[in-house]
Amino acid sequence: MTTLKVLGSAAGGGFPQWNCNCTNCDGVRRGAVSAMPRTQSSIALTENGLDWLLVNASPDILAQIRATPALQPARQRRDTGIASVLLMDAQIDHVTGLLMLRENSRRLPLYATAPVLADLSEALPLSRVLSHYCGLEPHPLPLDGKPLRIAPLQRATVTPVPLDSKAPPYSPNRQAPRRGDNIGLRVVDTATGRRVFYAPGLGHVTAELMEELRGADIVLVDGTFWTDDEMLRQGLSNKTAAEMGHLALSGAGGMVEVLDALPASRKILIHINNTNPILDERSPQRRHLSARGIEVAWDGMEIAL
Repeated sequence: MTTLKVLGSAAGGGFPQWNCNCTNCDGVRRGAVSAMPRTQSSIALTENGLDWLLVNASPDILAQIRATPALQPARQRRDTGIASVLLMDAQIDHVTGLLMLRENSRRLPLYATAPVLADLSEALPLSRVLSHYCGLEPHPLPLDGKPLRIAPLQRATVTPVPLDSKAPPYSPNRQAPRRGDNIGLRVVDTATGRRVFYAPGLGHVTAELMEELRGADIVLVDGTFWTDDEMLRQGLSNKTAAEMGHLALSGAGGMVEVLDALPASRKILIHINNTNPILDERSPQRRHLSARGIEVAWDGMEIAL
């Protein structure tokens, strides 16, 4: 059986964010808000509980490893359960954890689309930096819709699905998106037939993507913002959720409406921004989700396929 482990469930900056004193961050520090602290989003997949495919390398990866002993199985003097890494995009909160893995004893197998590998070679040259340490072994992910087998997984297949979103702010293609700047991931356990669709960054749901979502037993998708103008109203940014490449949860055509239309047995939100009221377990917004059977991911959550 394939197990999906949520290592981190927050958006960039984590929760509470280090420099933020919004209602949520200030409240959780003072114990005035009923909310769990969260690290920046990442998941890992395993079939044997020892060897893992890491999906996104969060800046919080060292804390996530400490919180997940199976990622450090101690089979030898120097060891790691992380057999390979797959990147969904080139966003800083999904890639800079690679630097924390620089003491790896061999080149780190890295699976990503050609646009993401290009950004990590040029605009944010992590591949060049890491060549002076463990080094990366790049594997371009094809976008032809065919299932892939990526070690250490043997029964489970993964299929990259191009998404309508944005390249990172540092990318020269921020305003000229390329196919593959951002992907979702279909994971199928071939023994059980169960299927999960994972997309922590999602700006728009096309008709094709809706069909993908309808075919999933479990959806684990972008829950970054409650409203499109969330950051504007709190005076924390001059950009809307859509301008940052995220589909807001509420409102007509929002993520909640999308999830309501799906037959999936589990509907889970991940990549939650520190400003989002759903982090407060007693908030009306959280009750709104619960009434619809929509879950909010938390660090350490496990999902069996």
